[in-house]
Amino acid sequence: MSEPILEVQDLRVHFSVFKGFLQRLLGGGEAKVHAVDGVTFSLREGEVFGLVGESGCGKTTIARTLVGLVRPTSGRIRYRGKDVNIADKKSRFQLQQRIQMVYQDPHAALSPAMTVGEAIADVFRTHGIINERGMRIPATSEEVVRKAALRALADVGLRPPEFFYAKYPDELSGGQKQRVVAARVLALRPRIIIADEPVAMLDMSVRARMLEFLLELKDRYHLTYIFITHDLATAKFMCTRIAIMYLGRIVEAGPAKTIYADPKHPYTRALLQAIPIPDPERRTQKVLPRGEVPNAVWPPAGCRFHPRCPAALATCGWEGRDFVSFLEERWLPSDMEAEESELGPVEAWEPADFEVRRESSSDENPSRIADRVRQILSESGGPMAQAVTAVAVEADEVVVRFRRPDLLAPKEVDGRIVECLLY
Repeated sequence: MSEPILEVQDLRVHFSVFKGFLQRLLGGGEAKVHAVDGVTFSLREGEVFGLVGESGCGKTTIARTLVGLVRPTSGRIRYRGKDVNIADKKSRFQLQQRIQMVYQDPHAALSPAMTVGEAIADVFRTHGIINERGMRIPATSEEVVRKAALRALADVGLRPPEFFYAKYPDELSGGQKQRVVAARVLALRPRIIIADEPVAMLDMSVRARMLEFLLELKDRYHLTYIFITHDLATAKFMCTRIAIMYLGRIVEAGPAKTIYADPKHPYTRALLQAIPIPDPERRTQKVLPRGEVPNAVWPPAGCRFHPRCPAALATCGWEGRDFVSFLEERWLPSDMEAEESELGPVEAWEPADFEVRRESSSDENPSRIADRVRQILSESGGPMAQAVTAVAVEADEVVVRFRRPDLLAPKEVDGRIVECLLY
């Protein structure tokens, strides 16, 4: 195996929720969005590595960090063995030439005030032109720049290039704009291209052709791709390896064929089951995640997927807020009003890490409330109830405590890496 062209180790990117003097004065300034929270992967030259997951899982943040648009909070990024984090300004600039990004919305990536030809020519004026020997040389004249821009347009299939050179972005179709973006990126002769949902804004009729076009560019220019998508069907067509992301972490990673044939993580199974099957005879019952994606400011303890997981264990990281969510779901039906009157409103339960408390009023019996909590936990069963270590009365408060989660670490399982306590 060749050495990785790119290595990402324990990458973390956090964004402050509140900024400024007023927020520091009022408090709460420590709240952070855990956009990327400990991601590790490597990229081999010539492969297509897929980052797959729902919106908000951190895929685009990783991409923006790799091209230098976002500063990492911590972690290490190495390009051809060199640590990017400690590189000087010149080395960082050269790295940005080597790693380029194709954005999801090609229209937003192009200036409406610049013609297609000028958008590409500006790259050559700024960074120079690659000669036949692969050397980057300064542009000597506008005629040389124009010829290079026309050649770039022809390389991405926009022919005749003279016809497109004077066009403005709003005169082109979505597929043509994406080709212009690709031409501008290829003008720098990058080694790695990060394609962030490159066909999401295109009509279904041209998506397959655009994916084939990206693979053609890969073979022609010996490129390496990081392909970002939420669509596992598209990733299956494009990628040699994939990493499944959920709420800032990679939960499963390995060869695409292996993961599609036998997914191990419950979240990967859920994503695959969400793919429509046109044959009615092959359709099976789908076991999809319940609820919504948790807030990335306060991600769940332990496994981040456990509040929605159909295969969760008692050791996955249940917390006081999970008990509050359980009560909210339980009291949704109108016939549960009597139970709500016994346990009090949901707002009365105050979660804090691995416990939740409720202060009883002077006319309430806390022991009776505790007994009722034990009863409904026994009736409901399931991993959350099994994770409860105590339901106690302390002074005038009822306290429900949960066990700490088991250590969650990536493990090698049948030829792939999985982060799940099932293994």
